Amino acid sequence: MNKDILKQGFTNLVTAKTMAELYEANFKVVSKYVHATSRGHEAIQTALGMQLLPQDYAFPYYRDDAMLLAFGMTPYDLMLQVLAKKDDPFSGGRTYYSHPSLKDADKPKIPHQSSATGMQAIPATGVAKGMQYLEKQGLQNSNVVQNDSEESKLNPITVCSLGDASVTEGEIAEAFQMAALKQMPILYLVQDNGWDISANEAETRAQSAAEYAQGFHGLEAISIDGANFIESYEALEKVIKIIREERRPILVHAKVPLLNHHTSGVRMEWYRDDLEEAQSRDPYPVLKQQLLDNGFTQKDIEDIETEIKTEVEKAYQKALKAEDPTPEDLFTHDFAPTPITEEQGERSPKGAEKVVMVDCALFAVEELMKKHPECLLYGQDVGGRLGGVFREAATLAQKFGDDRVFNTPIQEAFIVGSTVGMSAVGLKPIVEVQFADYIWPGLNQLFTEVSRSCYLSNGKWPVSMILRVPIGAYGSGGPYHSSSVESVVTNIRGVKIAYPSNGADLKGLMKAAYHDPNPVVIFEHKGLYWSKVPGTQGATSVEPAEDYVLPFGQAWVLQEIWKQDDVETCTIVTYGMGVHWAMNASEELGLKDQIEVIDLRTLYPLDEDTIMKSVKKTGKCLVITEEPSNNSFARALSGKIQEECFRYLDAPVMTIGSENMPAIPLNSTLEQTMIPSTEKVKVKIEELLNF
Repeated sequence: MNKDILKQGFTNLVTAKTMAELYEANFKVVSKYVHATSRGHEAIQTALGMQLLPQDYAFPYYRDDAMLLAFGMTPYDLMLQVLAKKDDPFSGGRTYYSHPSLKDADKPKIPHQSSATGMQAIPATGVAKGMQYLEKQGLQNSNVVQNDSEESKLNPITVCSLGDASVTEGEIAEAFQMAALKQMPILYLVQDNGWDISANEAETRAQSAAEYAQGFHGLEAISIDGANFIESYEALEKVIKIIREERRPILVHAKVPLLNHHTSGVRMEWYRDDLEEAQSRDPYPVLKQQLLDNGFTQKDIEDIETEIKTEVEKAYQKALKAEDPTPEDLFTHDFAPTPITEEQGERSPKGAEKVVMVDCALFAVEELMKKHPECLLYGQDVGGRLGGVFREAATLAQKFGDDRVFNTPIQEAFIVGSTVGMSAVGLKPIVEVQFADYIWPGLNQLFTEVSRSCYLSNGKWPVSMILRVPIGAYGSGGPYHSSSVESVVTNIRGVKIAYPSNGADLKGLMKAAYHDPNPVVIFEHKGLYWSKVPGTQGATSVEPAEDYVLPFGQAWVLQEIWKQDDVETCTIVTYGMGVHWAMNASEELGLKDQIEVIDLRTLYPLDEDTIMKSVKKTGKCLVITEEPSNNSFARALSGKIQEECFRYLDAPVMTIGSENMPAIPLNSTLEQTMIPSTEKVKVKIEELLNF
């Protein structure tokens, strides 16, 4: 093997090994924050890291510090993270050691990495799908600096690094399935040390990762000795060349020993019975002998090691003195700034026709796709044959092609989590979960990956995506097609949430969401799509012009009243279907002059100023939701209003929602008994005004 490659590989391996030994020697200091090291895995990680290019994307996991060094990070860089310092280049002290996020022009790109085992597989596969899309559309990746070098002309690849234990996760199967089905340019590197934490492979795995991968036709798999640097380097060199040229997925299963603790908090001596055998497979003496066999002297090797030990110790002493984050640093990068801060464009163009709510969204997406080739739409049944079960994507596949509008398997986790990767290569995915009832498998990705990426990458990797969620009870949908889930999603910090009541708002919010660099969830009530539910004609709107945008966090005082001292007045705060119940109830009671109705439009950000100003004026407040009211977003909002407006209130803030039962029944009588209605809201209004 080329001596320069051997020397670089040995230098990198010894650096990682020396850092692990330094951490152990300074355990009381370094273990303040939990960490894991690559000890035993250094050869395979180094062999991979040395061969990736700046246009490539990598998804390391929490044991991959040797890989990060091979990318060009320094011991000082990594020590800033192990000590959670302010200048930690990955997260600014926000997340654990070897949880990288990197956007340097001269290194592989690393979107935010979480701790959850296997979670990176879906975002990584999303990157590979995004690369494939860019190539088919002839588009450039806006996050990669283009130059005239020969290396930069090579096709990019995605690398997803995994521990063998994580391959048993269900989301790994979703990633493998899509990579094999669509033939994506991705390398799955599985580092197999035979352990979970204290559970070993015999207890938890029916087969190796390579054997498992054989069940996914189109996903080639090989097994190698990951503790042998030369074998690892040469095998990966061939695999990477194939992926760059043939654009197909390959899994490399690398057997390695684990020669350090699972983490600093879970010590190997507590439970390991294989330490002597594992030590016999240490990659360090293997690579050392390979240097000797290729013309290096013992003195050459000693000189390299002496220099590294000095460098690592200096880096450690410097990192100890580095500045810690300040309390103020907590409050940055929860969101990236959005350019949409004001309502703009024509909401009601002269001569425009009224259209139903579902078509307002459809036309908004069509306008966006015509203008922005980086925009694509995918989900279950949105493709050309059906165009969505609610026809919410009708004709889009025919107009823009199957590469831009396509069906996915029944994989809510992939639908949601792949947007992390799509966004990371400069695309804007609009995706759909077919019913709110089926969002649950996607919540893992929404919470762990999508919502936290901007914050934990210190602002480097906001996830720019739109997740459309048809929601709510409509026409005896029954227990698995009627649910409301906004309280769960509003408890996920780091996402913006819209819940419009009419088509014009939906179109304006869709446009604002597209131009927002942050993740957005749009709840779209199925019962408002066509205004077929009696009393919901107000959801049908004059279609706004193409330039119309409606910023998030701007509530609409749909029915405004003046301050009155001679009669009882109240504010109704609501959203979605609740807006129509409120408007119909106030009209049927003949109390339109006594009831102010606020349509929230967005649940986050929430327009608290408009709410509080109204409640202070009217003195009473009713919050309406379709969710069961206990422990709900609406109940929490009621508490917030009570807290802020207590001195102005003439009655307790009241809430009305569905009955607090486990599910919405199929039978229409039971369904109507379960959910609110205009009649039920009328009763609640009278109770509040008469208090």
